[in-house]
Amino acid sequence: MEKELTSKNTPAQQMLGSFAPMLVQLTDDVLFGDVWERPELSKRDRCLATVSALIALHRPDQLRFHLRYAQEHGMTREELIEVITHLAFYAGWPSSMTAILIAKEVLAVDDGQPG
Repeated sequence: MEKELTSKNTPAQQMLGSFAPMLVQLTDDVLFGDVWERPELSKRDRCLATVSALIALHRPDQLRFHLRYAQEHGMTREELIEVITHLAFYAGWPSSMTAILIAKEVLAVDDGQPG
């Protein structure tokens, strides 16, 4: 029996449903249930590390989620733009250009300015 998807489901459940239940379980229970809950780093610091790694490794699909997640955990739009700019010199220009275009889309605010 397939589990019904609702807005209360985790992002992994919403994205994968019952297609890859073990990957959903590992994502929910181990990654976000254990690793992200360890007290040695704040969630804000984990977000900074994760966003940086995703930019450096050129993982745009995962970056979309983690930019939003970083904002939920206290990182500002300006800080995230600065991280992307800084990483242009360490992770490569193409990776940062891809990341900044994603950030422009994901972090857009209605301030009268494009993206």
